[in-house]
Amino acid sequence: MRTDTSPIPALNPELAGRVAVVTGAAQGMGAVFMEELARRDIHVVGGDLDGDRMAAVAEKVEGVGMRMDVTDPADHDALLARALDAYGRVDFWINNAGVFPQAEFTEIPPDQLTSTYQVNVNGVAYGGQTAARHMRDHGGGVIVNMASVAGVRVRVTRAAYNSSKAAVRHLTSCMAVELGPYGIRVNAIAPGFIDTEMTRWVQEDPVALERALTTVPLRRIGAPVEVFGALYFLLSDSARYVTGAVLPVDGGSQHV
Repeated sequence: MRTDTSPIPALNPELAGRVAVVTGAAQGMGAVFMEELARRDIHVVGGDLDGDRMAAVAEKVEGVGMRMDVTDPADHDALLARALDAYGRVDFWINNAGVFPQAEFTEIPPDQLTSTYQVNVNGVAYGGQTAARHMRDHGGGVIVNMASVAGVRVRVTRAAYNSSKAAVRHLTSCMAVELGPYGIRVNAIAPGFIDTEMTRWVQEDPVALERALTTVPLRRIGAPVEVFGALYFLLSDSARYVTGAVLPVDGGSQHV
């Protein structure tokens, strides 16, 4: 079965005019999030280590973009300041930036462990802190973290990545419990095999692709826009009593 890239028809008019910040927004799912949110009249502010690509995406969607490093707490504060300068408010914060290293467990170098946790875990925590401090004083908001099916499934050569995403799942629960009294909802999305640059190497290897699809009950690769469908729901008032959840978008692979 081919990847279904058809548009997600959902429309939540209550979100028009609100402001969303997205990290890791210069490519892949982050860029799709920017485009799809903007298409629904949500103001978007993106940050990414690749400043040139980020600027191009921001220009395309008539949003705001800046170069930022998610491992630096000050850059998250600067991203918030840019959003407030541009739109005067921040309603949604999406911690999307991530890295996907691979190595056999006994061969994982120290710098891979450090960089993976810094981006995938610390980057989420720093972004969540910046967003929560603002939202706490401005009536609440919604934070969405990017987890992964890898947080509950083991795949060889991915110990650093898998464990970092397991940490994101638990961090999401901690954030939801602690920030709930301030009217801040915190949830996570756990994508599976999605058609992005991160999985392109698998798609280009017929044997690896066939093996990967045997672990997906729907027997196809997911599309970034399908991950956006989950994000859009979690941001919307339809999910106003949903917090601390980890929503899988994986074609059922976590059950195999």
